[in-house]
Amino acid sequence: MTSRRFPRRHDLAPLMKFRRPVLSPRERRLAAALTIEDLRAVAKRRTPRAAFDYTDGAADEEVSLRRARQAFADVEFHPSILRDVSSVDTSRTVLGVPSALPFGIAPTGFTRLMQTEGEIAGVTAAEAAGIPYTLSTMGTTSIEDVAAAAPGARKWFQLYMWNDRDRSMALVERAAKAGYDTLVVTVDVPVAGARLRDTRNGFTIPPTLTPRTVANALPRPAWWFNLLTTEPLAFASLDSWSGTVGELLDTMFDPTVTYDDLAWIRDQWPGKVSVKGVQTVDDARRLADAGVDAIVLSNHGGRQLDRAPVPFHLLPSVVEAVGGDVEVHLDTGIMSGQDIVAAIAHGAHFTLVGRAYLYGLMAGGRAGVDRAIGILRDQVERTMRLLGVSGLDELEPGHVTALRRLVPPDR
Repeated sequence: MTSRRFPRRHDLAPLMKFRRPVLSPRERRLAAALTIEDLRAVAKRRTPRAAFDYTDGAADEEVSLRRARQAFADVEFHPSILRDVSSVDTSRTVLGVPSALPFGIAPTGFTRLMQTEGEIAGVTAAEAAGIPYTLSTMGTTSIEDVAAAAPGARKWFQLYMWNDRDRSMALVERAAKAGYDTLVVTVDVPVAGARLRDTRNGFTIPPTLTPRTVANALPRPAWWFNLLTTEPLAFASLDSWSGTVGELLDTMFDPTVTYDDLAWIRDQWPGKVSVKGVQTVDDARRLADAGVDAIVLSNHGGRQLDRAPVPFHLLPSVVEAVGGDVEVHLDTGIMSGQDIVAAIAHGAHFTLVGRAYLYGLMAGGRAGVDRAIGILRDQVERTMRLLGVSGLDELEPGHVTALRRLVPPDR
């Protein structure tokens, strides 16, 4: 029979340690978020539907976005064992400058509508983490204010070519003068994609107040308080707009842009040039021949052409074709550090995260962005250790198998 006795005080002491209470609700929310998906859940609770759906949604039936995320979910890792992984180096030289992590912050539009700290939270968090930050043409903080907020950050400027060419190049000149070292020319938006969530929500700039939006905002007073008691939205590239986001894009963007225009832009920019929105091997080859410094395999987060190619699936073919001539970067569908490691092993030189960072922003402002970066950093380091690699250059295609659900007949 089991011998029993009354517990002694010194036996109970180790079992009775209580966690120190965290008084800040924001700190409690963020500490409890262990994944980007957790941050997304917090963001959804705290952000009005129109703003949240602008970040969360994609075009048409959102097939491209689902496929991109499924591609990462279908990765099978192949770890090596008995390797010294006591220290892990996550740094990578990107376009000639070191980055502490193999990912940077992608350009995102209307960011202060997601959470009032907006681009300033993003660029200062990037500065603290030692990674690049990309300001969108459609950002809601001026080029100069973003530069002043984080003078030590590496800053890239994302350019959409407008119908008004002089106005487009004026932005380029401002970015160069403010110290942005890379121009990210986005080429997959001749017209806006059919972002049905935005249309159904009546998403406008500034937000339209209707009975539905007011009802949705009532449980989220902090968002409205922050929006109404801080500086009015100041766009990086325009003064104001009263229509939907899709109408704005269709009015501004030039559907006649060609490779000749890209060469013209390249001649006027003093720094590095990256082209974002590449979706075929042929275009990757042509851009490499044109002398750009990097390409970003991207279908715009599924927000433009629905059923577009999955960038992760396209990656090996593009790396084989042009990887020795240009840096191949990748975005779309990244929601974890495991996704980032898989992309690097699959051949990407660097990755960009958009939604993952915005979920953190909506969940907790600058602290939420720090938390998102921290989650991704920890997952990258842990995955590398579990794979048996101590540096990014050790990652190779043999570490991953991309299991395919959708394979074209001719492959």
